[in-house]
Parts: sequence; C-alpha cells; structure tokens
Amino acid sequence: MYFKQFYLSCLAHASYLIGSNGEAAVIDPQRDVDQYMSEADAQGLKIRYVIETHLHADFVSGHRELASRSGAEIVFGEKASATFPHRAVRDHDEISMGSVTLRFMETPGHTPESISVLVSDADASNKPQKLFTGDTLFIGDVGRPDLAGAKGYTSEMMAAMLYESLHGKLLKLDDNVEVYPAHGAGSACGRNISKESSSTIGQQREFNYALQPMSKDAFVALMTRDLPDAPAYFQHDAEYNRIGAPALKDISKPVALSPADVNKLMQAGHRVLDVRAASAYGAQHIPGSLNIGLGGQFASWAGALIPIKTPLILVAESDEGVDEAVMRLARVGLENTKGYLAGGIEAWKHARLEIVSIEQISVDELRARLDRSDDLEVLDVRRTTEYADGHVPRAANSPLGPQLARTASDIDPNRTTAVICAGGFRSSTATSILEQYGFSHLLNVTGGTNAWISAGFELEL
Repeated sequence: MYFKQFYLSCLAHASYLIGSNGEAAVIDPQRDVDQYMSEADAQGLKIRYVIETHLHADFVSGHRELASRSGAEIVFGEKASATFPHRAVRDHDEISMGSVTLRFMETPGHTPESISVLVSDADASNKPQKLFTGDTLFIGDVGRPDLAGAKGYTSEMMAAMLYESLHGKLLKLDDNVEVYPAHGAGSACGRNISKESSSTIGQQREFNYALQPMSKDAFVALMTRDLPDAPAYFQHDAEYNRIGAPALKDISKPVALSPADVNKLMQAGHRVLDVRAASAYGAQHIPGSLNIGLGGQFASWAGALIPIKTPLILVAESDEGVDEAVMRLARVGLENTKGYLAGGIEAWKHARLEIVSIEQISVDELRARLDRSDDLEVLDVRRTTEYADGHVPRAANSPLGPQLARTASDIDPNRTTAVICAGGFRSSTATSILEQYGFSHLLNVTGGTNAWISAGFELEL
C-alpha cells in the first residue's frame, strides 16, 4: 500500500493519496490539484477515485477538476445529493485497489452526508489499519454540529447523530486503528483540534474530551454549548461543492490597475485587500484597506471576513504575491478579484495619495505602557477558549470576526487601543477593521501573547 498525507496550513486541511497495484484514490482534495496528479504519476499510480467524506463548508474542493483530468470516479455519501455524476455510497459499500480495500461507513453528525473510510491492506493484516474520518472525528475534538441548519436540521439533532456515529461505529473499532482527519488545529470546523496530524482510536478514546464516557443528552449539551459563529462563507462553499467548482484555470485573472484606477474603484465599492505582512502594512497602507497577510491562515480569514461577492483589489509585495493570493482566495470560493495595484504601495505614494500607518509595539513596550497608564485599552482578538487559558492583564476579549464589529461600538475610538492575538497576525487584521470604524490611536502588539509569555510576564485568568 502507498499512502501520503498532504497538509495545507493555510486552511488547516489534510487530504490523502492512497493506492495499491497501480491504482489510487484521493480523499478530500483541495482545490488546486496538481500535486495529486504529480505524486500519483511519480509513484506509478492511476487515480481511479476521488472520495469526499462530506460537502466541505470551509473550502472549495477540486473534485471535479481532478476527476476530469484523471478520469477518476467521484465518490460521495448517499445523502450528499451532488448534482454531477458520482458514486453514492452507503454503509458497508467497498472499493478495492490491489491489496487495499476501502470500506465506507455512514457517520452523520457534522453533516448529514458525512462518511468515514476504513482501510484494510491484505498484504499487511487481515484487520483494518487506517480510518479517514473527515470532519466526524478530529485529533482531540469532533466536528461541530451546527453547520447543517439550512438543510432543516437543528444543532441538537446533528449532535445526537454524531454521538451515535462515534459510539455506535467509530469507537467500536480496534484501538490500534490509525485516525486521519480532514483538519488540524486552527480549523473552524472544530473547537479544540490538536496540532497532531494523526492518532489512533485508542489514543482518542483516552484523551479526546468529546469521547469521554457520557450520556447522549450530556454529549448533545456539550457539543451545542458556546459554539462560535460559523463563518459566513461556509454555506456558500458547501453548496458550491455540491455542484462542483470549475477548474482554477477558468477563473478570470485580475488586471493591473493604476493608483488612480484603484482610487476610483474604491469609491465605487471595491474592497482593497492588502496581503502584505503586518509590519509592512503597519508602516504604510491605503486608508480603509483590509489586511490579511499571506503568511498566516490567509484563506480561512479571507473567507470569514469578506462577503463572497465582494469585488476585490489586491495590494501585494510582488506579482507573485498577487498570483498566490488569487489562488488561495479561490480555495474558499472568493473568485471576484478584479485587479491589483500595479507597483504596489510605492506607486500609491508616488501618486501622492493618502497613506496611513498603525504603530507596531513589542510586548516590552506594552508592559511599560500598562504600568504607566490606566487609560490604555487592550483588546485580545483570540478565540474565547484561548483567552480563557490566560491573557494580558486588563485585556478585554473580542474574537476576530463578527463580534469585533459589535465590540467596536462599545469602545471609545479616540482612546489608545492596543490589539493583541497569539502572534501578531490576527491582531493586524483586527486593527485594519477597527481603523474603518474610526479608531485613530491603534497599536498592534508584535509577537502577541506568545511573546508576552516568552518574556516571562504574568498572565491574567
């Protein structure tokens, strides 16, 4: 058996290639599919199947392009109701490739159509060895149950299904079966996902908080309590995956725009997305622009913060940065990039158009300011669970996302406000949003809470 995991940090997304005897299957592919074609070719494998564990909400899949280019058959759970030709599988259905057998298990709960894929390699053992769990079971967590509301299910109904899938099926497998999920830490499809990329049923049985002994009612209450807002793009992407997205090459390319053109389009409602690092953005940027740096989980945050149909103009360090941003935006269904600022921010300055900046401060300076001033507002934009584990003294919590806009109306925009996250990426994005709400004295804390801890400063609980 040949096996490889592909991990995309930008989306905290894991996909897989598995094969035997010259045939292969790709499980939960990302939208840009060249790497699967290249790897299969290098290993002498022909991709016969493209398997989706469910209708992904957090990214756009490349299943249709990969199937078109490889001649593969697309496989979904029966309840997916995909609108293109595919094989709809149910419990106990199987696919064989040489010595490898893939057995499908219907495991609803995260979504109604969710399936898991149990792998057996007859050359290695007569028992199953691997399990692809999609978003049903993560390492350290399970899939959130609140993403199927538009399909007529309540979160409580989905959580009850998830309990049955976990306890009635997955936890009945041997402890040594290896677990390979579709996401890792940082994905919005779970709340407490580990940084580990794989585990075993036995390890999850012992350490996963959601798998500890409890009644179904207790599990439902736990899974539906304090759920964060689902990113707005999730419903769009799930339906996009149901019909199948076009190939990346068919998306319109953005055009080079002069500063005057950009200025005019901004007045007409186009959104400027600055994809440079926080330090570059803080030093000088176009007023009203949104900063989401390419160095972090760019695609996830872009999808969460930018409405799908928004016409975009990019500001990047280079043409290569523009190309990368367009591809990564397409991974979450943002396909409306109209152009980019030719010559970057230097061209904007040369045209004598307005430039603004946001001061970047170290944790040492933040500590000094806190010691000498009671008037400094500190805003922690990490997730609520991160904040609860320890935060800078006097910091208020407003997670990056819809809640930040609500919080902005409760803070005096004329006060000096220091914004902090874990490392400085989310906080820079947050400052760009707050700037649009009239905040004129913003500080971005470089290094974030991680740097605060490393410096030995105390945390408040």
